[in-house]
Amino acid sequence: MDARSEFDGTTVMGANDDLRLSGEKGFSSSPSGNSKGKIPTPEADAAAPPALVPFVNTIEYLDQHRPFFVRCHEDGLIPALEKLNAQIIAAGHPPLLSKMSPMDFGREISPGQIGLINRAGWPELLTRPGKYAGFPFRNWWARRFEGRQGVSDAVIQFQGLTCVQVSQNQAAVVSDPQNQIFVIRSGGFVALALQGSYDVLAVVDQTHLQTAIKDNMTGQVLGHMQEVHMSSALGRGDKAKHQDYVVATFLNIPANNCAILQRGDELQQIPAGQHVITNPNVTYRALFTRGECQIEMPAKDIMTKDQVPVSLTIYLKWQLEEPLKLTGHGYVSPYDALRDKSQSILTQIVAHLEYASMVKSRTLGPEMEEHPGDSTAFLDSLRARAMDDLHLAALEYGIVLKDLAVIDRKFKGEIAATMDHLTRRALEAQVEAANVDRENSNRVKKQEGELQVAQVQARQRQTIADGDAYTVVAKAKADAQASAIAAEAKAQSIRIQAAAEADAIKMKARAVAEIEDAFAREVELKRLEIQRVAAFGNKAVFVPASEPGMGSNMSNAMTMGMAAGMGRDIRPS
Repeated sequence: MDARSEFDGTTVMGANDDLRLSGEKGFSSSPSGNSKGKIPTPEADAAAPPALVPFVNTIEYLDQHRPFFVRCHEDGLIPALEKLNAQIIAAGHPPLLSKMSPMDFGREISPGQIGLINRAGWPELLTRPGKYAGFPFRNWWARRFEGRQGVSDAVIQFQGLTCVQVSQNQAAVVSDPQNQIFVIRSGGFVALALQGSYDVLAVVDQTHLQTAIKDNMTGQVLGHMQEVHMSSALGRGDKAKHQDYVVATFLNIPANNCAILQRGDELQQIPAGQHVITNPNVTYRALFTRGECQIEMPAKDIMTKDQVPVSLTIYLKWQLEEPLKLTGHGYVSPYDALRDKSQSILTQIVAHLEYASMVKSRTLGPEMEEHPGDSTAFLDSLRARAMDDLHLAALEYGIVLKDLAVIDRKFKGEIAATMDHLTRRALEAQVEAANVDRENSNRVKKQEGELQVAQVQARQRQTIADGDAYTVVAKAKADAQASAIAAEAKAQSIRIQAAAEADAIKMKARAVAEIEDAFAREVELKRLEIQRVAAFGNKAVFVPASEPGMGSNMSNAMTMGMAAGMGRDIRPS
């Protein structure tokens, strides 16, 4: 039943909704929210009146036949003007399009422009580009050139002629000669009003409406809205008063949101999208979000069973499933409905509890962890009763309660102040004890850490000493082995050298002994004597050792003389 625009498919709630359907009883409500809704009452179930047509248009305004009214299609403005010109000529009126032909001089009409001529109050257009002369005078006797206008301009109004062309995101609000309001989107029309006029009230950007609608509690933007006004004069002459009236309301609803409209006793839920309301019988009621919401709500002071006032702050998380039910109960926000119900349920629960049962005992461990005590009657009652009762109550308003929790509670009065003071002192003592335990534990851990560091350092020094000792021992062994090898090599070389010299001497002696010539023997003996004298000096006395006793005596005498001479040389002077 939705009336959709031919171009962009957005929903229009227009002034053609006043028709009634006869012979139908009751109403149907679509789960998708696109069909109309109604507040369910026992009286309505007993005797349901004839159902009204849906809130949206069932008859497109542009589809209705009107004289001298032509829609602009994909071919543009000029073909629409030609069709309108044919209708005007067929009705016996002067042509709308001028028959003048362009010339080489005169007023110039560029491509993409049309010329406007006032022909004795009748509009006349120059649609062909070129230059148009100002003579012969019979052509301009009753005509006056009024300027040029772009063919692609959104609005052209001249001498009763109205041309409207809008793009995809634009919407033009127009008032016809009968003061009926209609909306043009992603298209256009050309019309000539002989009685009255087509007034273009506004051209609206549907994607950027002026007013943002926010939730007063959560601050969430629920959608955008813009109202279009029409000025009307009351009275005549200088005493006339001009007042503005709302003739169209544009709504831009984001995804997962919806709006509620009202017509009489009926309610209509419209989904997300771009919508416009032009029917004065249809009014905007509220905007809602279908997503999850959460808020911290302070409750009013509640008296316990022993007359101790307590102030609670609760956490609520909910999701609105059926906005029609909530609006039918007169609420414009789910928060208002939950606030009233939660206050009533909490009052009933707290009124049956005593102050002692609501105090939550707390103990602090060494690690500053909070451990709940056994006195949890209040929380148990809240989970067992308040959550269930509030969930059932919220379903009556179309709300699904997701979570409920008490995040803060404050007791008031003298008893509460005294108990708070005692509780604070006990907590301070527990905190001090916990701090002392923590400091002792930190000291022990610090000393244990220092001990471990000392042990590690001792093991490190021992390892270094072991390494140094091993290095020294290895070096000593290597040096000893090297010395032994060097001594053995030196002794071996000496032995080899001595053996070689002995062999040489033997060979030489053997060679000398084999000499038979006496002269040669004498020469060799002289040569040996010369070498002996050269070796021992010319002062040496050589004693023959033919006799054993004499040789030894001489040797002893020479040794003692040599020793005496050496002693004299080293005696201090």
